[in-house]
Amino acid sequence: MAKFRQDKVSASDRAQRKKYLTATLITCVVLAFVGGTLHVVDIGTGRMEDMRKLASYNLKDEKKRVRAAGEDIMLHYENENGINRGKGYTVAEVQKLLPKAKWTKLDKTILIPAGSFIMGTNSQRSDAQNHPQHTVTLPAYRIDKYPVTNAQYARFVAATGHRPPSDWKKGKIPRGEELRPVTLVDWYDAKAYAKWAGKHLPTEAEYEKAGRSTDGRIWPWGNKMDPARLNTYYNVGSSTNVDAYPKGASPYGVMDLSGNVYEWVASDFAPYPGTDASPEMFKGKVARATSAKDRAMKVVDLVPVDINYKVLRGGSWKSDPFSTALYHRNYELPNMASDFIGFRCAEDVKHHGKDKK
Repeated sequence: MAKFRQDKVSASDRAQRKKYLTATLITCVVLAFVGGTLHVVDIGTGRMEDMRKLASYNLKDEKKRVRAAGEDIMLHYENENGINRGKGYTVAEVQKLLPKAKWTKLDKTILIPAGSFIMGTNSQRSDAQNHPQHTVTLPAYRIDKYPVTNAQYARFVAATGHRPPSDWKKGKIPRGEELRPVTLVDWYDAKAYAKWAGKHLPTEAEYEKAGRSTDGRIWPWGNKMDPARLNTYYNVGSSTNVDAYPKGASPYGVMDLSGNVYEWVASDFAPYPGTDASPEMFKGKVARATSAKDRAMKVVDLVPVDINYKVLRGGSWKSDPFSTALYHRNYELPNMASDFIGFRCAEDVKHHGKDKK
């Protein structure tokens, strides 16, 4: 009888202990999860604070500062603060980077005759900012055959002392990239180069006509996407020399108007007349904490500011293929710079002197 009671008590005791042990384990798991979450939040908060210190600036200093995303932030920070910046090139040293025939090739401009062309699209599969299709008439003008290369930009830097792109270590072009489009330059850098060269950034109409000609084609070679004619969608994984895709030429002979790098143009990002795009998308915005609580929580909203977006054209080596359509309009704040954004120049015919084919 005593043995029976002892077994019964032992079974009850085991059940009770099991209950307590389960509760203890659950509590430990919950505490570990909460602790881990708080640790991650703490790390994230610290990193956000670091990023804010690197990326934030007074809007009054906008033209002096370069915005970036991801891995570009530290490059721009070091460049703006003179870290790792060397003496760069002299003008004579830049001239020796390429043979004379190559310089002549890179400096070539193409005459685009006066007349009308089809701009934009009515395709509902296209982004709203590209609507509607309309006709634009332009006077004759000239446009660079190629995007501005690193070698050409080095002449500008050497001649003027302008800040070099952020990826030029010690002020020098990365090895073997002399003929690639210059990147990591913002709209103000591009505008300064164009002025120095006696030219201007093309308007988006000038850019689009140089590629679409008079038949309204979608890409410089026609209406069918052809990956063999351009550098896009990571099919290479980086920018390429500006003469790498001769079959991608427009009817006028202008190169790299689709793919390789997006290109800054002179135009503000504004709606086309009759567009179905929301007016809100054309208003410049910056990330900003709008209250003390948001600042404490490191939460930001996109707040409208009195800054116009600038248009980017042509798509890039990182873009999806449809962003390389000649009617597609991308946009960014003018002090943005990245490794997939470059530019080319244009000029009025009356400023060019005697025209050359």
